[in-house]
Amino acid sequence: MPQEFHQSMHSLEMQGKDRYKYYKLEDIMSLEQIETPLIGIEGHIKIWDPESGEVLVRRRNAVNFENMSIALANLLASESGATSTYEIKTLRFGNGGTSIDGLGAVTYKATNTNSASGALYNQTHSQTVDETISGSADNSTEASHTSPNAYSDVTVTCTLDYGTPTGQDTTDTATNMNGTYVFDELALYTANNDLLTHVIFHPVQKSANRKIQVVYTLRIRSSFADL
Repeated sequence: MPQEFHQSMHSLEMQGKDRYKYYKLEDIMSLEQIETPLIGIEGHIKIWDPESGEVLVRRRNAVNFENMSIALANLLASESGATSTYEIKTLRFGNGGTSIDGLGAVTYKATNTNSASGALYNQTHSQTVDETISGSADNSTEASHTSPNAYSDVTVTCTLDYGTPTGQDTTDTATNMNGTYVFDELALYTANNDLLTHVIFHPVQKSANRKIQVVYTLRIRSSFADL
């Protein structure tokens, strides 16, 4: 058999082995890409006066990833059923997120997002943000997506009108920053009473002379390539 033929066959055999290695490597890389965690959730709030346009707070939140993963998995598997226990149901307000010393310096506590039992430090008000119950887009939760972005937004709108909550001060002139409706923490809760997010900020008083609105945005990503 001619030497050239042996060389040609050997070359073809090596090419075949190389192709096999390449395809095997490609398969491994594909699996690694599939298994790499690319899902991410981030959130931020804006508290503002919709009458005057004044922005009172802009701040990012912390996410309770354990409870969030449970909620997302159950929603994807349609485990919520007719009772719908895993969707966002309420935005809750509290006044235990900060402490203020005699000189007025504010100390911010850590968010309670490290365990499934996390909660507000001191909840003082809860508002339903399910439009089927509230009957108003001013207290609602909406999902939105713009193609071809690799993320979708969940926007929670919560409005505390002039008469809400009951028992608030008449004007926003409180000198005691520990007042019941001097808010310094917010959290999104499921209908199952699980805390999904927690954000702590400088104290903001809700009083009868002011309407305030919270616009709470959660961005759910399937890729971080655009960051």
